Amino acid sequence: MTNSEIADKLKLTANLLELLDDNPFKIKSLLNASFKIDKLDIDLHGLSQIEIESIDGIGKGIAAKINELNQTATTTELQELLHRIPVGVIQMMDIKGIGPKKVALLWKQLGIESPGELLYACNENRLIELKGFGEKTQTAIRKSIEFNLSNEGKFLYAEIEAEAHSLLSKLQQQFPNDLFAYAGDFIRKMEIIESIELLTSKKDLDLSEIRSMASVAIELTVVNAANFGYELFLRSGSKEFLNAFADNYSQLENCAREEDIFEINNLPYIMPSLRESSRIIELAQNQQLNQLVKLEDIKGIFHVHSKYSDGAATIKELAETVRKKGMHYIGITDHSRSAFYANGLSADRVLQQHQEIDTLNNALSTFKIFKGIESDILNDGNLDYEDDILKQFDFVIASVHSVLKMDIERATQRLIKAIENPFTTMLGHMTGRLLLSREGYPLHTQKIIDACAANNVIIELNANPYRLDIDWRLIHSCTDKGVMISINPDAHSIAGLDDIKYGIYVAQKGLLKVDMCFNAHSLSDIEKFFKS
Repeated sequence: MTNSEIADKLKLTANLLELLDDNPFKIKSLLNASFKIDKLDIDLHGLSQIEIESIDGIGKGIAAKINELNQTATTTELQELLHRIPVGVIQMMDIKGIGPKKVALLWKQLGIESPGELLYACNENRLIELKGFGEKTQTAIRKSIEFNLSNEGKFLYAEIEAEAHSLLSKLQQQFPNDLFAYAGDFIRKMEIIESIELLTSKKDLDLSEIRSMASVAIELTVVNAANFGYELFLRSGSKEFLNAFADNYSQLENCAREEDIFEINNLPYIMPSLRESSRIIELAQNQQLNQLVKLEDIKGIFHVHSKYSDGAATIKELAETVRKKGMHYIGITDHSRSAFYANGLSADRVLQQHQEIDTLNNALSTFKIFKGIESDILNDGNLDYEDDILKQFDFVIASVHSVLKMDIERATQRLIKAIENPFTTMLGHMTGRLLLSREGYPLHTQKIIDACAANNVIIELNANPYRLDIDWRLIHSCTDKGVMISINPDAHSIAGLDDIKYGIYVAQKGLLKVDMCFNAHSLSDIEKFFKS
């Protein structure tokens, strides 16, 4: 098992014990161990129980559970708990706004044993008088359940990308004389995928023998090889793109290759992921497709968390990894002090971190580590820390992490106040959304963009596949106002640095050009910007 899987199992055990009102000290021990293991840079798989016991913060009892998990992927205790508690009750713990204690009340006092029963109870106003709930909580729970139900059967692109490519490769190897290609939302790299459309020239294809993605619906379409390219083209663009293309060019029904449609119409090939609006056709006509940002254009990475807060790697490890990727700088941005849940940095620890960065920078020649912080935007719109601390950073990413339930006016004013702070360099994950998990707070987006333009603040495109925030559909509104976009991975580990590719995918969909991508600029340009 991976460390993350082990951590999840321990957390589940703790939550089930809390549901049954078990020993609070045992529960706390399991939760602490889960948090620690999820951040470990040591792979627990394959270690003996004695070796696991030697890790700081993991006692004999937890080590025994980890050893059992490594051997059987479960524990006797977890299996007993799962047997005692109805499946629907466990599912209720995934509903935002209610933890194990509230679920226990719903189960034991109201006899509710599933999310469906809970939704019905909300609609019947049965939670209002229940201790610890009330009308606001009932409304929030109902909205959360409805949100979850509306997202059933949907997946993040990043969740299925690797499996989908593996499946296509298997099909091409097994049937080399037939044509296979993905179409629809998947080939366009949309953020959320409901099904995968697979085109093939092979008749009577049986996917059951080869398919690995049991949870994702695959829509199979059989087409003739002679017009395979034409059929693929029709299924690989938005309505706006296809209508604009049809108004100006021939679609050539007898094309076996999709590329032929572009070649015969004297247009450079437009990747399916770019086929969203008529604007991309204008770029192609003007030979400007090469101006769109690509992964190889990225010169450095911002928004990276180290072990100082809730990251899994040291600053040195992160810097060395980014340098080996051929980049020239990294911006370390651990959480600020108000983010106590993420081990936010006190003023003393900020100084300690800066001293370490100075030491590392002295040993580097063509690479630089920038001193940054992801400062919480407080409830009143101010930044975390006083000005005498904020001025010590090279740059500041201002982000909202708490009090997310705001109306549109409150949220907009809170962000604008932070944007107007002279120490704010970038606005982080603008809406606070988590795709398929949490809607973002409402904003007057144009007012936010205008404020960034007026205050020379960069807007982050958070490349974490759960965020992808700012939404790519708003990128042109930013760049039209002269607001630069920084594609940031929000990395909490070495592996998380690679999430920047998902940011590139959607940045291209939003037609972000290299010159308007902040971290596609050279080290010297970045240094000048920060100094100014």
